[in-house]
Amino acid sequence: MNSERIYLDNAATTALRPDVADAMRAASADGEYNPSSLHAEGRRARALLDAARERVASVLGAARSEIIFTSSGTEANNEALFGVARLLPRGAHFVTAGTEHLAVLEPLESLRRDGFEVTVVPVRPDGLVEPAAFAAALRPTTRLATVMYANNEIGTVQPIAALARIAREQGVFFHTDAVQAAEWLSLDVNELEADLLSLSAHKFGGPKGVGLLYVRRGVPIASILHGGSQELGRRPGTENVVGIAGLATALELAVAERSAQCRRVGALRDRLEAGIRTGIDDVRINGARRSRLPNVSNVSFGGIDSAALLIALDLAGVAVAAGSACTSGVPGPSHVIAALGLEQRWCTGAIRFSLGRATSSDEIERVVAMLPAIMADLRRPVAQVGGGWVD
Repeated sequence: MNSERIYLDNAATTALRPDVADAMRAASADGEYNPSSLHAEGRRARALLDAARERVASVLGAARSEIIFTSSGTEANNEALFGVARLLPRGAHFVTAGTEHLAVLEPLESLRRDGFEVTVVPVRPDGLVEPAAFAAALRPTTRLATVMYANNEIGTVQPIAALARIAREQGVFFHTDAVQAAEWLSLDVNELEADLLSLSAHKFGGPKGVGLLYVRRGVPIASILHGGSQELGRRPGTENVVGIAGLATALELAVAERSAQCRRVGALRDRLEAGIRTGIDDVRINGARRSRLPNVSNVSFGGIDSAALLIALDLAGVAVAAGSACTSGVPGPSHVIAALGLEQRWCTGAIRFSLGRATSSDEIERVVAMLPAIMADLRRPVAQVGGGWVD
């Protein structure tokens, strides 16, 4: 048996790309200095920071002044939601969807407790938000709507441009959590028509601890942090120049390779799903059929508990996930799977396989070959004898 492990949890994090590591090493000589300092060393660090901001803005179709670097996608989401809310009166209304990441749902719940109104739009069984349902949720008091671009658990890709257009027609600002989208979908903010957009570098081959928030010029937003004037006064704290340089390089590489990787990885995902359907009965593929990320396959296996399957696959050398890595310690089914309105048996047996740029055809064939035996073992009935359980 091949002893090499198979990593199919790229939606949780991706490996740092060698080219990105090289770019970060090259940036470290000057990037280790404080870009806010006025001396020569500080100015060199500032030049690196400015260049990275320009590169990122170019990829997004944005202006340099519209890019705020953060420590993560979670911080970017929090800045978008709390930053907009700080300039609004209590009672202002927010709209979101039930399948959002907790980095959106929990801040909104905090705002609700603080006197704001929040409407959670239900999704279809495939995870898509119906534009008509979204439009119906908007009120005269709605100030911000937030719907994620691509779901981290089921891969469903939302019609962001259509939703953003509906929001704009009602005078509502629109934010999208695009953390899962960078390697696979266009991030042109003008095509998406988004007013705010969040990204996280480690989801597309960049370093951990670096993210960004795009804020369209004219969107009123306050900083949620205090103590400095960095990032044009919108995010205090000394910038991680080396990490930001890595983010810029990773983003450029992701865009350059996107078309080829979508085709290659999408074919591998389809092979995985075909193999699962052929070799195992009582399974369900979750998420939209067409409007779905090419690297995500969320499969519900009837008659088993997802934690048991995750452990069995881990012991067999395969890394997968049961829900989001950010909620791995939370008992019970994923809130995303629950939001689809599925039978309980499908909710408790859901596993996410998320492929990446390093995933090979051989790895997929190995997983397809091992799964039937693993599933047969997990589904094998047991009998109670003398107070104990035996096969």
